[in-house]
Amino acid sequence: MIKTITLVICFLSFGFTPLFGQVMADSIPIKLELINNKHVTAIRTDKSSTFKEIQEQTIWKPYDASYTASIEKSLWLKFEIENSSKDTISVYLFSDHAYTLIYQQINKDYKNFKNGLHIPLTERTNKKERVFTEVIVPPFQKSQIYVRMDIKRVKAHQTPAIYSEIGYWKSVSSMYNDQQNSIGFIYFYIIALATILVFSLVFWFRLNKKLYLYYIGYLFFQIIYGFLVLNYTLAPFPNFFKYTPNLAYNLFEPVQFIFIGFYILFIMQLLQVKRYDHLLAKTLHYLGIICLVYAVTNLAFSYFILGGKYYVIIFTIVRFIILPINFILIFWVIYKVKHPLLNYFIIGQTCFFVGALLSTYIAYNNLHFVTGHFFNFKESPNIIFQIGLLAEVFCFSLALVKNVLILQKEKAETNDALIKQLQENQMLQRAMNLELDGKVQKKTDELIQLYSEIEREREQKIKDDFTQKIRETEMIALRSQMNPHFIFNSMSAIKSLIMTQRNDDAISYLDDFSSLLRGILQNSNRQKITVEEELEILDLYLSIEKSRIGPNFNYTIQVESKETLSQYEIPPLLLQPIVENAIWHGLQPSLKAHKKLDIIFDTTRNLKIIIEDNGIGRKESAKKKKLHESMGTTIVQDRLTLYNHLNEHNIRFKITDLAEGDTSLGTRITLTYNN
Repeated sequence: MIKTITLVICFLSFGFTPLFGQVMADSIPIKLELINNKHVTAIRTDKSSTFKEIQEQTIWKPYDASYTASIEKSLWLKFEIENSSKDTISVYLFSDHAYTLIYQQINKDYKNFKNGLHIPLTERTNKKERVFTEVIVPPFQKSQIYVRMDIKRVKAHQTPAIYSEIGYWKSVSSMYNDQQNSIGFIYFYIIALATILVFSLVFWFRLNKKLYLYYIGYLFFQIIYGFLVLNYTLAPFPNFFKYTPNLAYNLFEPVQFIFIGFYILFIMQLLQVKRYDHLLAKTLHYLGIICLVYAVTNLAFSYFILGGKYYVIIFTIVRFIILPINFILIFWVIYKVKHPLLNYFIIGQTCFFVGALLSTYIAYNNLHFVTGHFFNFKESPNIIFQIGLLAEVFCFSLALVKNVLILQKEKAETNDALIKQLQENQMLQRAMNLELDGKVQKKTDELIQLYSEIEREREQKIKDDFTQKIRETEMIALRSQMNPHFIFNSMSAIKSLIMTQRNDDAISYLDDFSSLLRGILQNSNRQKITVEEELEILDLYLSIEKSRIGPNFNYTIQVESKETLSQYEIPPLLLQPIVENAIWHGLQPSLKAHKKLDIIFDTTRNLKIIIEDNGIGRKESAKKKKLHESMGTTIVQDRLTLYNHLNEHNIRFKITDLAEGDTSLGTRITLTYNN
């Protein structure tokens, strides 16, 4: 009786392990720990060691806590397992190492089994759980077992053990129950981000702005991050990273820096940082690019070269550099940027940092492995980080909605301002026409009255003076026709910019147009201005058209001496209609990639002004102007006819069609000043 009690006590003291020279497969009730088991021996070897070399080793020692796998070393266990029953027994080896390779002796040969976090699903023995590997022991048989365990970067958190079939099912059931909430949240995280991504794609396709493209990149790589976290759970689908576990493992760090890089570029566009501080905008731009480059570099080195070495060092150094820079830039943005959406940035950034710092604290102190702790659930550091990210995404989604409302309000205000300006211009034009009509009528009455009172001998002289006054009046009338003609084209340009949603260009165009209109009005009462003054108005007009048409339109103005141009006088607003006609009816319809306009002021002998474009030519332009005929050239010719009649000097007007065979190369207009 005493012997029996002693045997039972010994049996219990060794963790349900029978006092034989091997592990008894049919005597494991639930779980048998392999560490400190007297039947299990261990050895550490280089990763290059072969199974044959391991079999020849003679320095096996009892397996205790001093034996662990490392990045450079493999951990090997050896023990014999026996089934003394008449039934085939299945036991399950538990190991949470990255790679677990089991060799089981079958007669004289060895059969191997693969499992582990970094073994592709197609090569794993157990397709459902990567930490359990089934070992089948036939009745009344002994099997020699060799187990090789390796890690990548993270050490195993639990020691290997053998479970009975009942223990295996209980453990798996417990694992599934423990992970249900974590898996459910990760699914919610992925679905929520995917939904927002779809709406962002719609906005990007419709508006074609970098703001939405960066936000799409930010969301897409967060979704990839969600799938990477899902890979570490027992989620049944869509866990496609199980097929490429090494790639998934090395993607974990780069993916986070990729969506951080897109986030920085997105914030720069959302808050329009460049409007407030060019240096800050440039710094944010380069930081975003650096994050993207680091992500690609990290993946290449980690996956192809380092193989997990120096991960902790690189991880620490990068965060030691990046975190202070992030804090500095955040306060810099808050101090400099006064955008209406700044509050959304502050709240979203706060959510991100709270999640990041809390997840780092949990991971650093291994709180997720402390039984009974509040954060003791599967992937708690990553899930806490994802909660912060999701709060940040929701915050920025609201910011994008608010941004659309702000843009609509600005557009409405711009339209109202434009309508008001057009109404003021119409009223000004109407007042000018009424004043002009009154002056003409008054002057006509004076001339008629004067004509009836003078003597007959001065009749011829009075008739000449009257004729000259009539022609001056016609000159003023023609010039008044040019103003609405030019204003109509300019308003059409502004309307085109607004309809294409180039609001900033429309505002800039409107400012320059106002300056140009002011210059034209200042010269409206003058019969002559210098060519130098006309050049200033022409240069301002061309800069306006350049901003409207875009980079495919280029112009050049060649002047040897502006002082020389001040010696020549011409009618005001003479050159602008010619240039305008060349742009709107020659260059604008052209399909050429590079549209050029060259203006040359040649003062070698006498003043010669050459205006040359590479547009579609007069013949093709005439076909396109059947519904709307430009009056610019006709009015210019009529004005020159009157001008030449009223002055001693004259200005000749010549149009030359540039062509090569039947192909039009453009149009050249030459104005020659003759004394």
